[in-house]
Amino acid sequence: MKVLILGVNGFIGHHLTRRILDTTNWEVYGMDLSSDRVKPLLDNKRFHFSEGDISVNREWIELHVKKCDAILPLVAIATPKLYMKEPVRVFELDFEENLKVVRHCVNYKKHLIFPSTSEIYGMCADEEFDEDKSNIVLGPIRNQRWIYSVSKQLLDRVIWGYGQKAGLKFTIFRPFNWIGPGLDSLNAAKEGSSRVLTQFMWNILTGKPLHIVNGGGQRRCFTYISDGVDGLMAILSHKGTDHIGEIFNFGNPEADLSIRELAETLIRHYNAHPMKPKNLPAPRIEEVSEETYYGKDYQDMLRRKPAVHKAKHILGWEPKVSFDDAIAMTVDHYLKIYHESMSETDLEDNAEVA
Repeated sequence: MKVLILGVNGFIGHHLTRRILDTTNWEVYGMDLSSDRVKPLLDNKRFHFSEGDISVNREWIELHVKKCDAILPLVAIATPKLYMKEPVRVFELDFEENLKVVRHCVNYKKHLIFPSTSEIYGMCADEEFDEDKSNIVLGPIRNQRWIYSVSKQLLDRVIWGYGQKAGLKFTIFRPFNWIGPGLDSLNAAKEGSSRVLTQFMWNILTGKPLHIVNGGGQRRCFTYISDGVDGLMAILSHKGTDHIGEIFNFGNPEADLSIRELAETLIRHYNAHPMKPKNLPAPRIEEVSEETYYGKDYQDMLRRKPAVHKAKHILGWEPKVSFDDAIAMTVDHYLKIYHESMSETDLEDNAEVA
């Protein structure tokens, strides 16, 4: 099998590539803006990397969609602060550029494995979000937080339409707060463009408070990256066709915690770690309003819990890694990165100032 991964250097992309190369004889063709995460894989003869931008290198993408069997367009802006600051940019990349890839899959009759999002469900009132039954409930237009959700939802619907009318082979997956090593770089957290766990780690490692928005009562189901990759491998290697034309939630319903509980667990594992820096102040939590942190007209959902019975029934998939173990492995990774980069970044200066 030949697998095309756009965004191969990203969080999901580099973990999936490593798994494919380690456990199969498949070939991976990948494109991304940089190669720092996949650098250890570049010497593998079954990994073919090209540095490029999906909005620029369109001929390369069409050629490789035609060449490959399974197509995973993983390129997207997926950080809430950018939804507020750059809503048009989010739409242009997450919908418009990815739509071109979808149409190539239609034209060349390829299996599209598309990353939707748990954000799709918005403020759905269901206790658990069901891929086929739950209503999608979003806020007013002025709340730009929903531009990401809407962009993904619209593309889901277009893909579904192409499946019905043009015979597109597709499988859509919805990640529920996947976490783990390489989630975001610490520099991304410094710039305020990372996801919450990495942002918390950067705050800890620079002596800054962990900002909890509106008390931190929002609940999420945190899923370790190896469980997510298990799901993608189940799709890629699945026999038969019962996964074609389906949407799957990949999340851990047992790891249902509030953002405050995430911060507290992160601090506990950090304080107990033998590589904890000795020159930094003790981590602390500080409450802030959503307007202070995100800006005016931000809107959030209080819970986001997946139903995963369909993935278990069709793919034989279920999450295995506990939340506590997931946090422990993630903290260990970022502390190693911190110590390796002390002489190469400005983290040390930030720590001394703090």
